[in-house]
Amino acid sequence: MHLEQLVKDKARQLGFELAGITSPDPVEHYPAYQVWLQAGRHGDMRYLETERARNLRRDPRQVLPGCRSILVLGMCYPPPSSSGNLSQALDGQYGTGSSGLTGKVAAYAWGTDYHVVFPPLLREIVEFLQQQIGAKVASRWYTDTGPVLERELAQRAGLGWIGRNTCLIHPLLGSFFLLAEIFLDLELQPDPPFPHDRCGTCRRCVQACPTGCIMPDRAIDASRCVSYLTIELKSAIPVELRPAIGSWVFGCDICQQVCPWNKRFAGKPGNQREILFSDIASELEMTAGEFNRKFRPGKNSPSPILRAKRRGYLRNIAVALGNSRNSAAIFALSRALEGDAEPLVRGHAAWALGQIGGETARQVLSASADCELDPSVSQEIQAALRTRG
Repeated sequence: MHLEQLVKDKARQLGFELAGITSPDPVEHYPAYQVWLQAGRHGDMRYLETERARNLRRDPRQVLPGCRSILVLGMCYPPPSSSGNLSQALDGQYGTGSSGLTGKVAAYAWGTDYHVVFPPLLREIVEFLQQQIGAKVASRWYTDTGPVLERELAQRAGLGWIGRNTCLIHPLLGSFFLLAEIFLDLELQPDPPFPHDRCGTCRRCVQACPTGCIMPDRAIDASRCVSYLTIELKSAIPVELRPAIGSWVFGCDICQQVCPWNKRFAGKPGNQREILFSDIASELEMTAGEFNRKFRPGKNSPSPILRAKRRGYLRNIAVALGNSRNSAAIFALSRALEGDAEPLVRGHAAWALGQIGGETARQVLSASADCELDPSVSQEIQAALRTRG
């Protein structure tokens, strides 16, 4: 059996449903990536602008000196319809609550962070290769942590095509999977690239996106994407985009949920059922220690939600509560506005109270206006008071 097939079989044994090989040649779509950066569609992700980051993305050979092959891997994660015992995890780890206030979390974020899961598996694949050839192999691997245009590499390795929503789509598995790459100074026969774009005239993802972040040129305006706003953005969420976030408190699955390749053709029926956190109002009571204990229950099992940090996560919770327009959230929001140490949380709690409205919310906002010292929060309070008169 050829070495290429052996390493792919090994990857599949370790849980990677997709495995393909490509060359480290310069990427074809780098000019489009440059235009994306120049248009500012990367939002506050300034690390993408550096000369080093741009050079490495343009030419994968600079990632690993002497690189001759790239092994591209994909591992499926349960889409919303296949949550299995996630409902039990919800009842146990996250609590059921009784307020009816719920928040949605992107499906990939349930379970242990893949940035922790993948590296030992990638290391095992490299060790397997070394055993097969009886020699040391220089390597470097990434799990979306490095300066790599990984979806183009995946398309070149035959794993699927890049859809209108910029997700990589496999015709039999859909798009609910995560990518990883291993750069090798070993010559492996590359696979043919995936030959066709199968989105056709379908625009369901474009039509369903609540913030309109999917652009006509098949790029994402990250500065408007719900996933960016709830994960990558560390400052205040733009006021005009807050209502469009709905009840998403970490990430977003909408453009994947409406995709026909996930709904009908990928063997994942009914994936419109979403994963929910229950009683999210109680989350606003979390201290920093409680946040870390909840989302890092063990050294080797951190949740991706840690990326948002407590302040970002509670910011998102406040926005979801405001969008609920449910007066049951007023008590928790008022406590956050009056007592949370983070201005970011207080400001979004004020906005949320303005969205809910009513005399009780107005009284809370008025009382806080008299004692709030942070200018940004004061502005949020005054705007919230004007919202509901």
